[in-house]
Amino acid sequence: MTTMKMANVRRMIIVSVSYIISLTAAAYFPGKSSFFLPRSRLSSRLADAASPPSFDEKAFEADRLAKDAQAMKEMSEVATQEFAKLRTPWKWRIRKAVWDYLEDKNLAQYPRPVHHRIPNFMGADDAAENLASLPEFQAADMVKVNPDTPQRHVRHLVLENGKTLLTPQPRLRTGFFQFLKHGTAAIPPHVPIASLTSSKGAAEYGTPITLYEKYTVDLVVVGSTAVCPKTGARVGKGEGFAELEWGILSQQGNLDASKVLVVTTVHDTQVFDGGVEEPWKSLMDQQGKDGEEDDASSQTPFGSLTQHDVPVDIIVTPTQIIHVPDETKLPKPSGVYWDLLSPQKLAQIRVLQELKRRTEEDLGESLPSGPDEVLPPTASRNRKGRGGGGRGVRGRGRGRGSGRGRSV
Repeated sequence: MTTMKMANVRRMIIVSVSYIISLTAAAYFPGKSSFFLPRSRLSSRLADAASPPSFDEKAFEADRLAKDAQAMKEMSEVATQEFAKLRTPWKWRIRKAVWDYLEDKNLAQYPRPVHHRIPNFMGADDAAENLASLPEFQAADMVKVNPDTPQRHVRHLVLENGKTLLTPQPRLRTGFFQFLKHGTAAIPPHVPIASLTSSKGAAEYGTPITLYEKYTVDLVVVGSTAVCPKTGARVGKGEGFAELEWGILSQQGNLDASKVLVVTTVHDTQVFDGGVEEPWKSLMDQQGKDGEEDDASSQTPFGSLTQHDVPVDIIVTPTQIIHVPDETKLPKPSGVYWDLLSPQKLAQIRVLQELKRRTEEDLGESLPSGPDEVLPPTASRNRKGRGGGGRGVRGRGRGRGSGRGRSV
């Protein structure tokens, strides 16, 4: 195509687009001669013209993708070493080793890369089926499940078995929890269960609940990046929401921290094997060479947990079910550890701000705040490629006292 023809095509495209925009502007703003309007006036007129939807799926998805894109930008701007300095080193080393290994060996499914997220491991659905065979699952009426992708089939099985699913808003950024139970007036039997198990489905069909409603959680399912089968120590993705949710539920009396079991589903390679196979062998070898064990020991890369960390009772993989021994299992926390909760994290979560305000009113005094922190980036949602390499003194009379510093 000649340069002149290409120029003509470009002119035609510009004229066509301009004409369409003109017609649209005329439809919304009859009698106005100005082609462009100030952003504020345009937004106002469009809002007035639109009918309020019950659930705007496009807006929900656009918001999620925008946040993920921003997170990827942040990950490229902030060096991995800087986050290693700000987080508990042993947890960071484990995260990066497991994330890298799952990516290198192609043991992960979409969304990729797995870095900065709960990895969607190969065989996640098989692990979910194994979890559903547990007597503890079968006896539970209400099951809280994290909103991450690898536990999506767990959420499906909860609903399919006639149980009530309690699932949090992702990152608690827009609310608290939602109830879902299939075959009810709120969710009739004709609604496909598969449509309920995503974050969008939970937002559309779920019943939002407040901080002060009464209900009882029978079983908690969490996602993990890595777990220790001896102590139940768990490493997540570093944002601390599983602990915050546990802290809120236990403080509000919706969950008995001394009795409720915590189950996780992971790939077999995400379970610490003593350093026999990868990624654990290289991790232990490097730990020995560096001589920087922090709280970790020469026998394990897992260090001491902080007070708010929630260990697991049962580890379920695609091939096995592991019960953490009672004699070596770590204790669970209870309540929200306000002295470990940074102002930055508190500022992100409205439900925590409300809980703190109400607790301070009840106590008649101010609660402590945790140390400042730089929050880690969240994950990108690409189908290919690799990425780079926190939570709960509470209300008085609950839990185990003040902590020794916030650590993720």
